[in-house]
Amino acid sequence: MRVSFCQGLLTGAIVLNLLILYYVSRAQQQMMEKRRDPGRGSRKAALPASGLGGGLVGVGGGMVGPGGVGGEGNSRGPRVTVLLREFEDFENYVGDVARSFLHQRPELPFLAVSDTPPYPPLSLPEGARLLVLSPSPEQPPQAHRPEFHVQTEFVLLVPDGVELEQGRAVERLIRELEGEGGGPVRLVAAPVLARSAVQCLHLRVSLREWTATYTPAASGSSGSVCTALQGDAVVLIRSEDLFNLSVPLGRPLLPSLFIQTSLHGWKVKLLESPCFSASHRPLFSSAHNQWKADSHLKEATSRLMRNFGLKRLLLADGKEQWHGCGKETARCFGTVRDDTPEYLYLDRWTPPCCLRALRETTKYVINILESSGVRYWLEGGSLLGAARHQDIIPWDYDVDLGIYLEDVPNCDYLKNLDSGSLVDANGYVWERAVEGDFYRVQYSEANHLHVDLWPFYPRNGVMTKDTWMEHKQDVEFPEHFLQPLVPMPFAGVTAYSPNNHRAFLELKFGEGVIENPQYPNPAKKRLDRSRL
Repeated sequence: MRVSFCQGLLTGAIVLNLLILYYVSRAQQQMMEKRRDPGRGSRKAALPASGLGGGLVGVGGGMVGPGGVGGEGNSRGPRVTVLLREFEDFENYVGDVARSFLHQRPELPFLAVSDTPPYPPLSLPEGARLLVLSPSPEQPPQAHRPEFHVQTEFVLLVPDGVELEQGRAVERLIRELEGEGGGPVRLVAAPVLARSAVQCLHLRVSLREWTATYTPAASGSSGSVCTALQGDAVVLIRSEDLFNLSVPLGRPLLPSLFIQTSLHGWKVKLLESPCFSASHRPLFSSAHNQWKADSHLKEATSRLMRNFGLKRLLLADGKEQWHGCGKETARCFGTVRDDTPEYLYLDRWTPPCCLRALRETTKYVINILESSGVRYWLEGGSLLGAARHQDIIPWDYDVDLGIYLEDVPNCDYLKNLDSGSLVDANGYVWERAVEGDFYRVQYSEANHLHVDLWPFYPRNGVMTKDTWMEHKQDVEFPEHFLQPLVPMPFAGVTAYSPNNHRAFLELKFGEGVIENPQYPNPAKKRLDRSRL
């Protein structure tokens, strides 16, 4: 059997790739073993410097490997890497921070981390390095991954402008973290300047509800244990824990860190002392630079929340931050297929910003119907939500109201819709639905969250209509359910509903529907009731 030149070349390429994969995986394994046992042998880089130099800049712009400069501080080697993640290109004190730490502890690796190369370039002292996270096409992937450049057991996350006055402060943090053993406390923090500058918070993250909730935590005499911090603090974490997070060095750093650690069930212990010094406070010398920094923080926060799928933040002071859709933006989900919105496949419910828009639209439409003399009632899933929650069902994506067809001429917004849609003075869009003979009121021209108005008329004592959808609840019903209509709390307002809502719902959905919630199309996605 003869082997052609092309076959031989292909075989050689395959063998070469397998060798590369073998050595990379072996290097990663060695790196993790050194993190778990930092005292074993001398400290070496996990990979050859030539394979990692692309992402690191040393003194004077020279490239250095992940082992860093100033490596051996004692027989065991340094146990902690000092890492500064957040600073502004236009005004920062990264060089001063590095000099402060390296003056007290010259053996500690110091790593400044930036998304892109800073401009103007940083002026770093000997022993400090810069890691740029954005990839470059000519460099290997590990060049820009921080876990390849931290060879110590711990990482000390420090803010810009902080100073190390006593080298023993680092050992105090390490002792505190080691003293917690394998318990839930996986981070230890110390305040900058004063304990009062940092607030210990409890953080509850509900990905299903797209929401993070912060509440104040109580302080203790030996320190506070909580799940998040707000303010100026230095944080110590094991390297293995840090790099087991999905986004270990996201920005803003502390919100990104604590959202992830709280989902792991980890806690942080905030010590009363030591307090780290900071001569550069405030960080910015002009109101303009402060405004730029605040703008960057707002942009970074919005980007982080979007990436983490968090639409609503409930802050410890009672304020709210929204990072989802609004009147001027599209809704958070696309066209719904098979009665199953895309977020249900992600094991999430309706985003809170969408629910807020639906509530606003419902209140607005109900006010207009009532003032126009149009009789209406809660229909379908909206009535079901009122019976269960006095609100919209947490996974629903629209609101349904039934109306008397004969009352349509009473409403100026409805009676002329045959000639096209109407955008009213408040930006709501009134239109005749393209799917059939019913009406739709959208939150705005950009945001298509909506309330559907279904026109019914009586025939021989039975309420019927001209357009039927392929929903089992879309059936005729006796008019006596509407004689009289009765008030019922719904979505923050008092709406009208059928006079025997349980019998009405069981006629449409089946017996026990109020007590047995289920997603609209269980054949596509079924609700796990054990998680309710």
